[in-house]
Amino acid sequence: MGTDKTELLREIADYYSDKLAEHGETPQGVDWNGSDSQVLRFEQLSKVIADEDTPFSIMDLGCGYGALYEFLSPKYPQMSYLGLDVSEIMVEAAKARYAHPDRVDFLCASQPDRVSDYCVASGIFNVRQNRTDAEWGAFLENTLDMIHESSARGFAFNCLTAYSDADKKRGYLYYADPCWLFDLCKRKYARNIAVLHDYGLYEFTILVRK
Repeated sequence: MGTDKTELLREIADYYSDKLAEHGETPQGVDWNGSDSQVLRFEQLSKVIADEDTPFSIMDLGCGYGALYEFLSPKYPQMSYLGLDVSEIMVEAAKARYAHPDRVDFLCASQPDRVSDYCVASGIFNVRQNRTDAEWGAFLENTLDMIHESSARGFAFNCLTAYSDADKKRGYLYYADPCWLFDLCKRKYARNIAVLHDYGLYEFTILVRK
């Protein structure tokens, strides 16, 4: 699967690079509808952080131009942040936007070079393009394995929900079964799993607390 994974990651990088070129450093530039929904999903993901007063490190997989860092930094000034993205122009945009080399790092990579207390992944499992459900499901699970190995205290991720209205679904997007992912996370990663499916978007967030 090595070559196939490389091709898949290239497809993802090209897709989001094109979005950034079209829309700039905006929610639309990372393929979200707008800033309100972006903030709402960031609020769900950040619930994995257990102690607001203790310094911690966090890895943002699929960081885009760094919008999650902008959301988290006022709330958690003590955090150390690592942003990863497979799109080189996304990473360059993030580096230009946030120049804090002591506590912030952005890398063009598909997996981190260190273990963080927390890992989050927002939106990276949504756009499958021409991949089948089986191919994309395997990619999702392999990525969660990597996120698990890269996080010491917990991780959070979101997916479009299989419970979306049929007329709202699009063929190039992946709609995940939250029950399958709850079971997967419970069996493989930790005992304490939360599924958040109550915040008004056609998606859900899973929190894995170790």
